[in-house]
Amino acid sequence: MAYTLNVCHLYGDLMNTYGDLGNILVLKYLAAKMTINLTSEVISLDQQFDPSKYDIVVFGGGQDFEQSIVSKDIQAKKAGLTDFIEDNGSVVAICGGYQLLGHYYIGANGEKLMGIGALDHYTDKQKDHRFIGNVEIKNEETGEIYHGFENHQGITFLGDGERPLGKVLEGHGNNGQDKTEGAIYKNVYCTYFHGPILARNNQIAKHVLINALTRKYPDADISAQEAVKVGETF
Repeated sequence: MAYTLNVCHLYGDLMNTYGDLGNILVLKYLAAKMTINLTSEVISLDQQFDPSKYDIVVFGGGQDFEQSIVSKDIQAKKAGLTDFIEDNGSVVAICGGYQLLGHYYIGANGEKLMGIGALDHYTDKQKDHRFIGNVEIKNEETGEIYHGFENHQGITFLGDGERPLGKVLEGHGNNGQDKTEGAIYKNVYCTYFHGPILARNNQIAKHVLINALTRKYPDADISAQEAVKVGETF
């Protein structure tokens, strides 16, 4: 059986400060190894997000200027994105994308940028300080170790229904206080990892693809795709 998955690179022309296009490239590479035809397109300002059209959403990071623009535009996509998430659509959200899926983000100048509240977290700001450096975390459900690089002033606090992507072993993570990094809700993976995250942690890329496959093809035998071996990094 031929499998096809469609990826929405949400605001890929604006929210790509840290090379988050690399996450799309990793998904395409791994999908090819899994005999999956994976297509992608950018959905940006003044464009409709159709939740029935996509299987995966990748939402990258940006600086405060880009986030302020996206914060306004994404409100028109709120219903579609929320429906997609609640229907177990697969999402990878990094830094600014992570923040805007929550309730709000307080920018460096104190401006409150509204998210869509699809996930129950919020992001405050640090005063004259950033979290910068390498991060290592452990996903306590799978035992997998993930590596990344963080560079963020925002401090995020998780809410109801969310669990962390991992427990911080090195670095700061979401807020430097509770040892959490990132968030998982249904099939949504959020993180502050730049790099991009999927290039250094292709186990997550495989989880995303398998989640999307089983959602789209619930009766199909995908044992061959599940058997594809991936390492920590490509």
